[in-house]
Amino acid sequence: MNRRFPKIDPSDTDEVLVEKAQNAVEGDMRAFEALVERHQGHVTSNCRSLSGSETDADDLAQEVFVKAYFGLKKFEGRSKFKTWIQRVKINHCLNFLRKRKGKTFLDVDDPVTQTADQLQVGDTADERSEAMTNQELVQEVLAGLPDTLRVPLTMCDMDGYAYQDIADTLGIGLSATKMRIKRGREEFRRRFEQLSENVEFLETR
Repeated sequence: MNRRFPKIDPSDTDEVLVEKAQNAVEGDMRAFEALVERHQGHVTSNCRSLSGSETDADDLAQEVFVKAYFGLKKFEGRSKFKTWIQRVKINHCLNFLRKRKGKTFLDVDDPVTQTADQLQVGDTADERSEAMTNQELVQEVLAGLPDTLRVPLTMCDMDGYAYQDIADTLGIGLSATKMRIKRGREEFRRRFEQLSENVEFLETR
């Protein structure tokens, strides 16, 4: 029975693993599992960044790979698997955010939006800053940003999407996209520096 299964080499490229997964006999999940193992860390981290939720990140990542598994037969390889799984991940996380809030992304330029409670960065993160690693600090700061800033910032600086691609995905204008990313970087930098100072003080006093 095992002779029916192609050999999975750890050095196999994504392209090779995708081909093996697409042509695998029923019950042979090894090639797809190798893809999951290779990309799971990045996908989970980005699900955490996109959603702003530590508790939902693992479930979101798992759901992303379930969608990828059932959609793999339609994947034609016109882009890299990493690019394709990024698209699946972003769309899934955006749907999660819309369902959670029951609405699409707000206009950050709207005066009402700017004063909304959910768009204000709270101070509770300061209370949890003790003994944090650098990565934990990054996630803490990202989680404190509003969706309107965190999502485009994550897509740009973590996933490497071009401004126009981000604008098209979020359904907003190019200038608004650039503005949100600029504001996101500024707010991230301010919050990160603030938390970093608190951590250094707590660790060295």
